[in-house]
Amino acid sequence: MMDPVLNFIDGAFVPAQNGTTLNTVNPATGEVITTLPKSSSDDVEAATAAALRAAPAWAATTMDERIAWLHRIADALEDDRETVAQLESKDTGKPIALARRVDAARSVSNFRFFAEFGAQHSDPTFTDHGAINHLHRSPIGCVGLITPWNLPLYLLSWKVAPALLMGNTIVAKPSELTPLTANHLAVVMERIGFPSGVFNLVHGLGPDVGQAIVEHPDIRGVSFTGGTATGKIVAATAAPMFKKLSLELGGKNATVVLDDAPLDEIMAGLVRASFTNSGQVCLCGSRILVDASIYELFKSKFTEAVESITVGDPSEEQTSMGSVISHDHRGKVESYIRLAVEEGGRVLTGGTSGDAPVEGVSQQGAFLRPTVIEGLSHTSRTATEEIFGPVVTLHAFHTEDEAVEMANATEYGLAGSVWTADTERGHRFAQRLDTGIVWVNTWLNRDLRTPFGGVKQSGVGREGGAWSVNFFSELTNICVQQP
Repeated sequence: MMDPVLNFIDGAFVPAQNGTTLNTVNPATGEVITTLPKSSSDDVEAATAAALRAAPAWAATTMDERIAWLHRIADALEDDRETVAQLESKDTGKPIALARRVDAARSVSNFRFFAEFGAQHSDPTFTDHGAINHLHRSPIGCVGLITPWNLPLYLLSWKVAPALLMGNTIVAKPSELTPLTANHLAVVMERIGFPSGVFNLVHGLGPDVGQAIVEHPDIRGVSFTGGTATGKIVAATAAPMFKKLSLELGGKNATVVLDDAPLDEIMAGLVRASFTNSGQVCLCGSRILVDASIYELFKSKFTEAVESITVGDPSEEQTSMGSVISHDHRGKVESYIRLAVEEGGRVLTGGTSGDAPVEGVSQQGAFLRPTVIEGLSHTSRTATEEIFGPVVTLHAFHTEDEAVEMANATEYGLAGSVWTADTERGHRFAQRLDTGIVWVNTWLNRDLRTPFGGVKQSGVGREGGAWSVNFFSELTNICVQQP
């Protein structure tokens, strides 16, 4: 086993004050990797106290000094990129190639981006009625960051970087299922001599640690990425306390294939949009809506492409899909596959682990084959509830109006994609979708300057570029009358 993961509070690695621990398990093998603290509100209190002590000095640093720190963190993570990828693959069960390409690389780019954005950003002034209005930014103070298990360091760095840039101190809670790379970020912070108390990390369960962060009166802003059900609890706690709140929640995203889409050219992109990270990305397209005139041809080509996905040991270079995050989560996903059949659906490929076992992997691993289901109503539970696994449903439509109605027929509104030979047509169609992000003829093509977030039950607020900068700062308008 690896050395135990510890909390990182006031620049030091410490166990939970109550001395209890949790196991973190490799979902591809079922083996215990190491232990992590099963922290309580006492540990959150200690971390918050450290953050509050560090806040005045960190807020007093210049923007240039904070930018330099972000670059130093990025440099250190870049030096450790293979270590980060290996840790992430082991902790999540995702393929090592994916962990290198996404998790390790984009964690570095998040710190680089916000460092460069901070260097280039300038706030406007406004002149009217003989006065000049100056926008003044100050830190919120101590902020709480709560992140999920699917993209552990990637999503943590997406919040840590702008929070530090704007002069805040941090109490962060990563998922208890995937603590390894958050811990490595703390190792990096210690190694480069990052100021003590500015970044604090508390491990543990959501009801113990996450709730304590959200309800702490001295944590004035909370940025949460995770499931909608938990997001409702966060909002219910934080809103009466008038905390700044950013919620990036669940999705049930539509992939819309119009009748002129060049199927052979786009098929690899459609499979990637459906099954990246075993479908455990909030942006994955789990409902594929296809024009009826090309439905049968699409179904044949798509099913063939899905069946070519290499499911296997995440440590093998040729593996393109690993395990899901845990046996419990596999059970949830399988329950939806069974529900789909009960609702009248037909499994075209894949199925439960009992029906379609993955060969050549550990029998203790939480593996599933990518699953494609047709024959369901677009309003069925399987087609409207978030599964967050390697399962997609296929649905035919006859007109664009029908496609829009089907795409918008869920309580979620995070992302979607439209595929067509006519980009102007795709652009027009995209504007009719009730969602925060729409890609046309691409997927997960991210410009970090753009707003990221959802509508309806997919969240509140936006992240990215100026939106992150605004969230992690308080704005004061200073109006100076000119003589």
